[in-house]
Amino acid sequence: MIHEIMEIQVEGSEFKAELYTYFLDNSPEIDPKRKRPVVVICPGGGYVMTSDREAEGLAMRFLAMGYHAVVLRYSVSPAVYPEALLQLAKTVALLRANAEKWHIDKDSIVLQGSSAGGHLAASLGVFWKKLFLEKKLGISSEIFRPNGLILSYPVITSGEKAHQGSFEYLLGEDYSNEELRDSVSLEKWVTKDTPPVFMWHTATDESVPVENSLLFFEALHRNEVPVELHIYPVGPHGLGLADEETKRFDGFGIQPECQSWIKLAEDWMKYRFTH
Repeated sequence: MIHEIMEIQVEGSEFKAELYTYFLDNSPEIDPKRKRPVVVICPGGGYVMTSDREAEGLAMRFLAMGYHAVVLRYSVSPAVYPEALLQLAKTVALLRANAEKWHIDKDSIVLQGSSAGGHLAASLGVFWKKLFLEKKLGISSEIFRPNGLILSYPVITSGEKAHQGSFEYLLGEDYSNEELRDSVSLEKWVTKDTPPVFMWHTATDESVPVENSLLFFEALHRNEVPVELHIYPVGPHGLGLADEETKRFDGFGIQPECQSWIKLAEDWMKYRFTH
């Protein structure tokens, strides 16, 4: 395994992200030229922190499926939009540029995000063709184009069903700017260029209402973007894997009804990215 911790810094910015890599190495005995999809994991945390419960545990599960994984500890408050988005775009560009070195299938770069991390992943999914990203990073948008999204109880809308705290930390002092809030309400910006999406949510999520996923699903479906959505009837917000591996120190986070999501995501990955 190639395990490193790298700094991701956008030129001209004072903020730095950390990228934790978990690349499965090739074996001359098995397949020395193997290329694998890579899952870029964006933990949640309301844009004020990045949760351990939505990071390495998920990476290990994707590794067990035979995929590479990386965890992006992106910059949060006091960093504001679009800092984390630029860091994620630069991460995708880095992975694609080093596809040969790290045995990556450069056409199978999938973003996974939980909660506010889901907002970040989905932001690159809907904004990857925006010129401001190209101009700021100095590279073609095709280099940081994601090939798919896996979203766990994502923050999507800044409207009536918003998780207000996420947007307050994302936008900082500019939160009161209605036009800016609308610009990061992702259901409004889906196009036919948005990559295929797998999503799951719980109907009883009191922090990030299930309408976030429903609004995104509707926009994706309207634009004929392939989307798979699973809504579980019970479960609180922030479940991670919903099992022992990602439970909180006080026992929170075990929800047997929701544990199937990772297997469903694996099936989706196999369907989308097995050549």
